[in-house]
Amino acid sequence: MAKQKNLVIVESPTKAKTISKFLGVDFIVESSFGHIRDLPKSKMGVDVEHNFEPHYIVPRTNQKRVTALKKTASKAKHVYFATDEDREGEAISWHLQELLQIPEDKVQRIVFHEVTESALRDALEHPRSLYMDLVDAQQARRVLDRLVGYELSPFLWRKVAKGLSAGRVQSVVVRLLVEREREIERFIPQEYWSVDVELSQKSENNAFMAKLTKRNNETLDKFDIQNSDQATMIVDALAGAAYRVQSLEKKKVSKTPPPPFTTSTLQQESNKRLHLSAKQTMSIAQQLYEGIETGGSAEGLITYMRTDSVHLSEKFLSESKEYIKEHFGEKATTGERRYKTKSKLAQEAHEAIRPTSISRTPQSVKEHLSDTQWKLYDLIWRRALASQMADALFEATAIDVNARGSDGKDYVFRATGQVMLYDGFLKVYDTSGDEVRLPHVSDGEELDLLKLEPCQHFTKPPARYSEATLVKTLEEFGIGRPSTYAPTIGTIIERNYAQREDGRLKPTEIACMVSDLLVAHFPNIVDYAFTARMEDDLDEIAEGKKGWVPVVRTFYEPFKEHLIQKDKELTRSDIIHETTTEVCEKCGKPMLVKMGRFGKFLACSGFPECKNSKPLTTTHESDGHGEQEYDPCEKCGSKMVIKRGRFGSFLGCSAYPECKTIRSLTDKKTGISCPECGSGTVIQKRSKRKKIFYSCSRYPDCTFVSWTKPGEEEKK
Repeated sequence: MAKQKNLVIVESPTKAKTISKFLGVDFIVESSFGHIRDLPKSKMGVDVEHNFEPHYIVPRTNQKRVTALKKTASKAKHVYFATDEDREGEAISWHLQELLQIPEDKVQRIVFHEVTESALRDALEHPRSLYMDLVDAQQARRVLDRLVGYELSPFLWRKVAKGLSAGRVQSVVVRLLVEREREIERFIPQEYWSVDVELSQKSENNAFMAKLTKRNNETLDKFDIQNSDQATMIVDALAGAAYRVQSLEKKKVSKTPPPPFTTSTLQQESNKRLHLSAKQTMSIAQQLYEGIETGGSAEGLITYMRTDSVHLSEKFLSESKEYIKEHFGEKATTGERRYKTKSKLAQEAHEAIRPTSISRTPQSVKEHLSDTQWKLYDLIWRRALASQMADALFEATAIDVNARGSDGKDYVFRATGQVMLYDGFLKVYDTSGDEVRLPHVSDGEELDLLKLEPCQHFTKPPARYSEATLVKTLEEFGIGRPSTYAPTIGTIIERNYAQREDGRLKPTEIACMVSDLLVAHFPNIVDYAFTARMEDDLDEIAEGKKGWVPVVRTFYEPFKEHLIQKDKELTRSDIIHETTTEVCEKCGKPMLVKMGRFGKFLACSGFPECKNSKPLTTTHESDGHGEQEYDPCEKCGSKMVIKRGRFGSFLGCSAYPECKTIRSLTDKKTGISCPECGSGTVIQKRSKRKKIFYSCSRYPDCTFVSWTKPGEEEKK
């Protein structure tokens, strides 16, 4: 009789492949390929009349997998669920147990934070039962999101446009983007001036800049010099003045290393340093976690990447300390640094994101990784190692320079800078930025004036959110959890609520309309504090302090009642009511402004008898710095105007329908003559994959194209 084997089930085939190499012939390792069952897509799938009972189904694509797993599990001695140790992983294990109908005495739940042989062996020695509190928390989130999405989205279809969607967290994120855009639109630049001086020591080539900070011992605030006349008066008063060092201040300052990565900080730094989206970062981190072939063996290179914790294992602390001593010297260590988690409840995992072995350097695995895999691993490795290194030491210097003006007033200019005395953790993870180095000067020393000039400035509006700053803001508000950031941002982009523009997220016209509607009529759904409190409730469910059904009921019943009321009160014309002077060229009836999934467009009021529709047209578009101008039509020379169609804004010829030239709005003038034909101008364009390239405005007559901006080759 054949010996019974143990079955280990994980959620990922890559993870299964890695783990199978650690275990002997007594084990079979299989994958569930993620969630093996879920709520149906075609209907709500939640019985609100019977304690919000979810009706889970097995998708057709998963049915063969279920049959195969059930057959293997029935023959197994024990079944080990080795899914990730978070709510999602616990729920996958529970679904598997329910579907495969495995007796309790055969089920073992094992967890580990790194896909390595030692971690797996330790987990097998310490199995546990399923934590139903975690399952309930995941189920509550799933049900809440389904109720909001499947109840509120149809409301938007009826009142705004078909194809729109709303979500419990998604709609709050859209509101953040819209409110930032409104801040930018309302912003009025304010003029202010500074007076800057360039100085050097006598007969020395060591120029440095200083800024006017005091006049007659009174500190000048940012807006004290308001215009050109005031700045010029100061410059005139200082004509021929002597500049002497009035005071010199030096002090030593230290800079501590940042803590190891959590999910949020990894997404932020990856976006800032590597220009990866949150979705790309998590996808690559998943690959590094599940295991990479490196020289004939496969192991996970990093620990679990969904975590709120900055804790590091004692084993890693000890190994990294020895590594630092060996490669950077005794001075570079400070003992074992332990960081405190700032998150209210670091429930997703027990450790920060770190390399599974500090001795596995980025260089040693580079040949086995793709470019982006290597860059992300390098970032994680360096950050974890740096967190255990000594502080960086600097000498911060401030030089005050006095000049007596012809008006009898004393003017003080200040220069600040710092000199690195010891780089410490910066050897590994540079956060210092550009240093301003100042010369060694003495009190009372006279300096040579090289340049004195007034400088005009304008205040700038707040920047649009990048993915990094958006993730940081969501974390600060307590909205969502690390595992939700990437899919939420991906969703709002996929559903045309936001577009990436110069590395920032710009809300679309339809996003502004939907957000305004929800803020006005469903304030709780998009309220930051309300959404954060809901996350706290989910955390308390995970801790066993609250039941999931009462939490869902407390939210749903008033929400549903309010939704019914608003559905009766509001009509589409209350939300979109714009008439025009245009007349339909097909039937002669007035044209109306309507809203589609991709923004506003013109449609005939005679619909459905007349189905004529066309883009809205504007003559210019503000970019925050005045009107945007566009090259004239390359075919007829007429002015190009912005039009809005079913799929968003584009440039079209104003001579339409005689001339049907269209152009992408992402095309930008560079002011450079075409190096090939000489008569056209070079335009910056975007490919279908959003990569920037350059071509001639006379295309297709001139076929010049380049991935590099003309003139930049010489600079390199």
